[in-house]
Amino acid sequence: MNIFEWADSQIPKFRWYDISLVKLSVLFSTLFLAKVIPGLLAWEWYVYLVIALVLTIPIIKKMFS
Repeated sequence: MNIFEWADSQIPKFRWYDISLVKLSVLFSTLFLAKVIPGLLAWEWYVYLVIALVLTIPIIKKMFS
């Protein structure tokens, strides 16, 4: 069993608040990186929007298929 199969087998054990905690930890990890790497925030706002939309497309396609 590789790491991805193991991770997939652990997801059913999570409750709704566990997923929320994962999301919050990613949010604050990203804020930390933005704080310690000042050049990360030098891009225009629409670049971040485009990246977010591109990364969201596969999730939305999977939700509605």
